[in-house]
Amino acid sequence: MFASLAAALLLAQTPAPAAAQDGPIATAAGGEGAEALRLREAVAYANPLPRGAPEADYPLVAWCEALVNGHVALGETLAAADPLDREIIRLGRLEAADFRGALEVARSRQSAASLDAARAAAAEAAGKWTPLQGQDETVRSQAFGLFFGLPGRCEHAARRLRENITTPPATPQEVGLE
Repeated sequence: MFASLAAALLLAQTPAPAAAQDGPIATAAGGEGAEALRLREAVAYANPLPRGAPEADYPLVAWCEALVNGHVALGETLAAADPLDREIIRLGRLEAADFRGALEVARSRQSAASLDAARAAAAEAAGKWTPLQGQDETVRSQAFGLFFGLPGRCEHAARRLRENITTPPATPQEVGLE
């Protein structure tokens, strides 16, 4: 979500291109190299997750999707949403769709226990937003603005699910960080 917020801030300062584009914009000529991706993934998996976030990839991606969907739903309740809020909502929808796609692709490979853990994680994450829905506009707006995003592991876990990667991620030591 930090990347989404940074992109939203950049878009707010940059004139719109002639043709609108949804989704990420590749800035490197050949995309991210395998070693750079491996390094980012090692860092993401080495960082601790927030309290209550599941460790396993499938339930984690369900938790991440529910958090993003809850943030988007809260933003959609704002009558006074400014252009930046609307851009964050748009980017959040794209991020949630990415997570949902990863979950759908990997669903058939999950055990019943993993599917149950994913349902429970999503319900717990969605429940974090429920008390805010009934608050006044000022409180909802402040809560919307204070959502700092997701752990970096979410995007890597989604990619690992989509690509059916079952090997453990590299450790910081294996990528030369420690």
